[in-house]
Amino acid sequence: MNGSSLLSAFGALAVLVVTFAESGLLIVGFFLPGDTLLFPAGVLCATGAAHGGTSLSLWQVMLCAAVGTCLGAQCGYYIGRRGGRAMLARSRSARLKTVVARGEELLNRYGQRKAIVIGKFVPMVRTVLGPVAGVLEVPTKTFTLWQVVGGVVWSQSLILLGFWLGAAVPGVDNYLLPLVALVVVVSFLPVLLQRRRH
Repeated sequence: MNGSSLLSAFGALAVLVVTFAESGLLIVGFFLPGDTLLFPAGVLCATGAAHGGTSLSLWQVMLCAAVGTCLGAQCGYYIGRRGGRAMLARSRSARLKTVVARGEELLNRYGQRKAIVIGKFVPMVRTVLGPVAGVLEVPTKTFTLWQVVGGVVWSQSLILLGFWLGAAVPGVDNYLLPLVALVVVVSFLPVLLQRRRH
């Protein structure tokens, strides 16, 4: 499930589907390339490279990313809100209860608004944020507003960074793999720093 293959097969539609699933569907969201799809999509929009016969349009990629991430997070929130407590009560999974406890700690430490926005920039946290906020009954209005702010800033900044780099550096699309690896390392830095503090 690498980003280049998905972009090659489905173009901007891949961006919509992947950002939706990664932002709200716990079971599959962990295994999907969010950061590693948006950045190369931006680069390919700038270079005009026809990837797998499909040329990517910047406005389509940006629109699909914003819609996918916002709708996905909202869907995850409603799943957590409607059935999360019952599932948590029945579950024997210590891991699931740990995730909810850490989510609660994150919301309490940074405040709901800040935690929701920051969570969008951290892989894995982005996937569990919506369902956990639903389980913890974060007010719908608060969650919706701040997940849209965080989701739009996260998705658009990665695409535009890729677009800028693709426009500024000739032949950069030949070095997508090392650049994607760099994006993954940078996106995991907050998690690693947090673990080091603990």
